[in-house]
Amino acid sequence: MKALYKSGPHAGLELVERPEPATGSREVKIRVMTTGICGTDLHILAYDEAAKAMIKAPMIPGHEFYGEIVEVGAQVHDVKVGDRVSGEGHVVCGMCRNCRAGRRQMCINTVSVGVQRDGAFAEYVVIPEVNVWVHRDESITPALGAIFDPFGNAVHTALSFPLVGEDVLITGAGPIGLMAIAVARHAGARKIAITDISEQRLELARGIGADLAIDVSRTRIRDAQKDLAMVEGFDIGMEMSGHATALPEMIENMNHGGRIAMLGLPTSSIDINWGKVVTHMLTLKGIYGREMFETWYAMSAMLTSNPVLREHVASVVTDLLPASEWEAGFAAAASGHGGKVVLDWTSI
Repeated sequence: MKALYKSGPHAGLELVERPEPATGSREVKIRVMTTGICGTDLHILAYDEAAKAMIKAPMIPGHEFYGEIVEVGAQVHDVKVGDRVSGEGHVVCGMCRNCRAGRRQMCINTVSVGVQRDGAFAEYVVIPEVNVWVHRDESITPALGAIFDPFGNAVHTALSFPLVGEDVLITGAGPIGLMAIAVARHAGARKIAITDISEQRLELARGIGADLAIDVSRTRIRDAQKDLAMVEGFDIGMEMSGHATALPEMIENMNHGGRIAMLGLPTSSIDINWGKVVTHMLTLKGIYGREMFETWYAMSAMLTSNPVLREHVASVVTDLLPASEWEAGFAAAASGHGGKVVLDWTSI
């Protein structure tokens, strides 16, 4: 099969022939149709310090995907050949305290598809049956199915706190931040503001339904609140960027009792005003991945019941390229100016 392969502990990937993965007794083999390019994949391509801490080459990256089941193991019972699917990329142990208590997203022994085990930048990928998510609605296109993983991050983050009637601040208008706008609007938010420094991404945010898209290279959030006629601060914050200045500025603009969900991964330590966190009684909650599988049910229910939400989430995919043009796809994803980049493995 064709696959994007990291042959050793060095920068770069190669599109090469690799053996098809074997299917275990509790696993399924999926013919990959589309894959999304994630920030994690950019780290793996560069083989930077983050990648060195995550992976052990040789390996095949890729964890956001959509495809068709072509083979099932002997002990697979609930999915079948021909099912169109996405996959939960976190493979859990099932036996640690959190797994046995039903909190699988908190498994201390998680192994990630495309990070610690071969992934979906290939014509075929194998995952456990329990990690398969079957799409039963034809409105889920291959491009939309490929971004269920990051859409799940947006849903998990956005639905961490009640949103009805609340004023929401999102920092970072990357693909996940953009999808969070659509989720917050669906869930009943009053005003939604989002920040970035890319005018292209801010324009995408306006199209999805942000009330205010703020270029923080020119405008401070405090000043922008006046445009929303806000008397007090934001009720809900979603930090999606990981940028060192984003969380401190968000904290300065939260209402008393405000709640912040943090998905962005900082690359360095961040100095924040802990006195304000205490005296304003703020709540900060870390978010990683998706709740397994409550988030997946919410994702499918929202997308299949709300055509406007589905259209807005689908609009986040701004680049759909043949997998053979993977280098152009990675360059577009690394530029920080567009939406989601998806590779098409049916035209390899």
